[in-house]
Amino acid sequence: MTQYELTKLNIGQNLDDLMNLDPRGYGVCRILYGAAREYTGKPLSINAAEKLTELVKDGDVVYIITGFVLLQHKKAEMDGIIGAVLIARALAVAFGAKPVIVCPEDNLQAVEKLAFVVGLHLYKSVGEVLEYPASMGVITFTKDAEKARSDAKEILKTAKPSVVISTEAPGANKAGVYHNATGLNVTELEAKTDIFFREAQKNGIPTIAIGDLGNEIGMAAIKPRIEKYVPYAAEGRCRCGCGGGIAADTAADHIITATVSDWGANALIAALAFLTGKPGVLHSDETQKRAVYAASESGMVDMYGWLLPAIDGFDIEINTAVLRLMRECVSYAPKLEETCKTWFEKTIELGFFGDKIK
Repeated sequence: MTQYELTKLNIGQNLDDLMNLDPRGYGVCRILYGAAREYTGKPLSINAAEKLTELVKDGDVVYIITGFVLLQHKKAEMDGIIGAVLIARALAVAFGAKPVIVCPEDNLQAVEKLAFVVGLHLYKSVGEVLEYPASMGVITFTKDAEKARSDAKEILKTAKPSVVISTEAPGANKAGVYHNATGLNVTELEAKTDIFFREAQKNGIPTIAIGDLGNEIGMAAIKPRIEKYVPYAAEGRCRCGCGGGIAADTAADHIITATVSDWGANALIAALAFLTGKPGVLHSDETQKRAVYAASESGMVDMYGWLLPAIDGFDIEINTAVLRLMRECVSYAPKLEETCKTWFEKTIELGFFGDKIK
């Protein structure tokens, strides 16, 4: 093991711990994390970021799926859309990639406003995104399951991505029913983006998914844990009568689980900043704040249905505080590379971390 490997391992763990802080105290994030950590074999944030550094090159298209519509007011929630656009920015800064958001129509106004916040020109055709610099795209995806597969094939035919990322996007259970967190049927409200996700997988495209409960695209990678311990997840436990439970039936190649999906997105971005050696890949506190306000002003609601600048019930202050700690984690260690070199050598020599790297 080298000093860099040990640093990377522990920075990744720091980021994972921060994205899984549990201010609510009900522990679902920790239920998910144990299984996800076993699935990836290393810190989730670093694992996903490493895959992106391997896969994404200058000019590559990356599709980023998001958009969960909530039942109370039939409006899309804040969580997911903010993280998706911030990931888009990070990919553009880190690699010169061409990110394209795939979301329901309900998110379109928010994407338009958030593009201004992150400084990217927004286009509604992939061709324009490929042509113009500092740009991102948006494609609104259908809520019609019958139409979804042909639309997915057409999008992938237009431009094959190097990777598909999903964050806080609804995934149907094995019966084809989409559920909210409390086990109610929301199938009619949701874009069928999991069909797009599966179509990408059929074409051999690598996938990364971020979720915070288990009813999101990609989380079937840890489905046994979700069904055993998450409320309403097991077969027959949902409240809609479909008999399938809320657990999504789509498994991603690589997953990130967090208390809030947007915290998972920020951890991924922070890990990218560390791995690429580009601090600017991680957005500023001010950008985070402006993004939350922009999404709220576009009609996105928090987890409880309020039209407030909050993500999953957490206000701007706690979201910014978590981001700030992530920034300190990825910026502090490189400054001490030489200062602490001897200490690293002695620690590595004693072997505690020898079996922690996969």
